[in-house]
Amino acid sequence: MSEERYRERQQRVKEKVDARVAAAQDERGVLMVFTGNGKGKTTAAFGTATRAVGHGKKVGVVQFIKGNWPNGERNLLEPHGVEFQVMATGFTWDTQNRESDTAACLDVWQHGKRMLADPTLDLVVLDELTYMVAYDYLPLEEVLTALKNRPTQQSVIITGRGCHREITELADTVSELRPVKHAFDAGVKAQPGIDY
Repeated sequence: MSEERYRERQQRVKEKVDARVAAAQDERGVLMVFTGNGKGKTTAAFGTATRAVGHGKKVGVVQFIKGNWPNGERNLLEPHGVEFQVMATGFTWDTQNRESDTAACLDVWQHGKRMLADPTLDLVVLDELTYMVAYDYLPLEEVLTALKNRPTQQSVIITGRGCHREITELADTVSELRPVKHAFDAGVKAQPGIDY
């Protein structure tokens, strides 16, 4: 391709991008969902949280099912003012007690509802919330109401597999991660700093 044709093509691309940027005038928080069976949903959420903190934004995090698992993201972000609330029971497949899992979920959800009503929070991360809805630990309608009634400028990220259709319909951005290959399937142990 000649240099002139390259410049012409890039100019057309630039004009299309510039037109889309000019048309996007709505200023409000967005609801993002990172779902799918692939690795990286929580990592993507924390990448965005880190970006927000880097811009001086205030962030709150509620983690469902992670329990006391070592957490590199928390180690980094909590000293920068990010509030973390973590479901006490940890991985639900470890406890195998629906009653205590539901109680723990509802307990940490109180913090989620508080964060979703807090106009000083620019971003709220609800990590692994999709499982809580799928397992009927959390009422879907309560989650939808809290999301719809949050402060206008507040953004929210929900992570987890199998996100309920009504949440994805409400969302502004939905990314689905699909597995292609995973080291764990080949017997590679989860590693701090890479997997958690």
